[in-house]
Amino acid sequence: MSSARDRVLDAYETLLIERGPASATLDAVAAAAGVSKGGLLYHFSSKDALAAGLLDRLRRRSAADAEAMRTAAEGPIDYYLRTSAPGGGSPGGLTRTYLAALRIADGRPGVHDALAVVDADGLAALRTEITDPVLSWLVQLVGDGLYLRTLVGTPLPDDLGVDDLLERLRALLGPPGSA
Repeated sequence: MSSARDRVLDAYETLLIERGPASATLDAVAAAAGVSKGGLLYHFSSKDALAAGLLDRLRRRSAADAEAMRTAAEGPIDYYLRTSAPGGGSPGGLTRTYLAALRIADGRPGVHDALAVVDADGLAALRTEITDPVLSWLVQLVGDGLYLRTLVGTPLPDDLGVDDLLERLRALLGPPGSA
């Protein structure tokens, strides 16, 4: 069973994603989490503290995802593109937390820095497989495009999929370790 703190963060994410930042009041978050407002305030003393908790969760999930990329049996490129694509689903809730953070990115301190950490974590993991910095960045940008489709709900073209991207990228990159 999840902790009250996790339930509060889950509820905050849900409200941000489904209804937007204006509806994510402390009262609404507490009600959605099934805790009293005092219970919420025990873990997060203010709305700013709640946002900071979300950003801490984002950084933790990003670090865990980057480690999963580095240790994936099929390698970082395969992991990154498959989990970035619609329906791929990043394990550990990273996609959901990232989307919630995007909803509070306008003017809230620290959000852009946390999002930059996610990008840096992913690029560093890709560089364990692709040593050329430009090629690793190009692969990250392909994954970012797939991720954008995931975030906005746009499916991949009917006649193309991640396997097609991986096949072409591997042909462009050459044998493992050569890029």
